[in-house]
Amino acid sequence: MLSDVMVVTEHAAGKFRRITYELISEARRLADELGGDVTAVGIEDGLPTDESELAAFGADSILKLTHPDLKQDVGEGHSDLLKVVIEDGTPGIVLFAATIQGRDISGRVAAGLKAGLVMDCIGLRLENDGLIAKKPLYGGKIIAELSVAGSPKLVAVRPNVLERSTKAGKGIVTSVSPEIKAPLVRVLDIDLDETPKLDLTEADVIVSGGRGLGGPDFKILEELADLLGGAVGASRNVVDEGWRPQSDQVGQTGKVVSPKLYVACGISGAMQHLAGMSTSECIVAINSDPDALIFKIADYCVVDDLFTVVPAMTEAIKKIKSRCTNQS
Repeated sequence: MLSDVMVVTEHAAGKFRRITYELISEARRLADELGGDVTAVGIEDGLPTDESELAAFGADSILKLTHPDLKQDVGEGHSDLLKVVIEDGTPGIVLFAATIQGRDISGRVAAGLKAGLVMDCIGLRLENDGLIAKKPLYGGKIIAELSVAGSPKLVAVRPNVLERSTKAGKGIVTSVSPEIKAPLVRVLDIDLDETPKLDLTEADVIVSGGRGLGGPDFKILEELADLLGGAVGASRNVVDEGWRPQSDQVGQTGKVVSPKLYVACGISGAMQHLAGMSTSECIVAINSDPDALIFKIADYCVVDDLFTVVPAMTEAIKKIKSRCTNQS
């Protein structure tokens, strides 16, 4: 296997997304085993200007891709640029994020290069000069181990399943302008009707609701999440009922999250849900059932009616924030 590892970065609002650091950390580990280097790649337009963080997590080279027709990360043009860079650099492994953007681009790149791609990966290891990727199948009921054939080997990894570690790389920055055909699709303008919602995989605080909410009214959770600067999540049952969109689903078949604070309200704690949030730094569980499975992993367990507890928490936090504001 070729020894170099490439990471396709993602960013939003002028910052690299958390998954980018996870991928670079994993790339550093794999490259060290193979005796190679780590390259981080991204479209220069809108790319955060501070590349030192990429180097701190292990990037030896940072490639900024430029093209006059690409002012946004459009799947077609972005993937065409990446195909050229991958062919020129000949990495043995290329890591993508299994996000909306990463799924789009990785599929296009794999098709263009006729390369093997494992989507939605949750773990990687090297074995007998090959790459083994783990991913859930059949709604998370089994975990499969897949051998990726050919070269390069492409993998799209779920956010928040890999550890971040700081082992510095060289951090050499280069801008390149590969020649590609003019893309058929270009972004002319972006008009947002509302402020984009904080992505669950990026949130430091998540307030999640389960079937215990009894219906689609999540206002009490939304108020608490807004107060804490966090996001609202949901269990699979809630999404299946149509109470919340699939983008809010936390769990093995939804989004894997690892916030500093996870507040589970009316969530019983099915295995698939626990697999998606058990690495949270602090878990607060509120459930009227004292035998709820989620209490087995929670740091703080509240056996009570969530419609009593959550509003009380909200009011208490409002008073604390008000006192802090007055004192300042």
